[in-house]
Amino acid sequence: MFVDPEQIAEISRKHPGLGRLRLVVDWVNQADVMTLKVEAPQPSPDLEKAMTDTIRTVCKVGGKVEFASVGALPNDGKVIDDVRKYT
Repeated sequence: MFVDPEQIAEISRKHPGLGRLRLVVDWVNQADVMTLKVEAPQPSPDLEKAMTDTIRTVCKVGGKVEFASVGALPNDGKVIDDVRKYT
């Protein structure tokens, strides 16, 4: 799986009004799992569906969306967090 930080920026541009976004890539049951953590002032099922569709369109792979309150994600400049551990 290869996702570029610019793709995350593109997702952000397609959904204005959101806070920070961070893509977390993990290894679960011998498969890559991608979760886009999103600071959203007003999360909703419609926004979740729209963002899930945008992830697939922009990144060409599926992923899920997890909402966080505004200010909850670290302001450390990291856009993609690869936490995979192959055991």
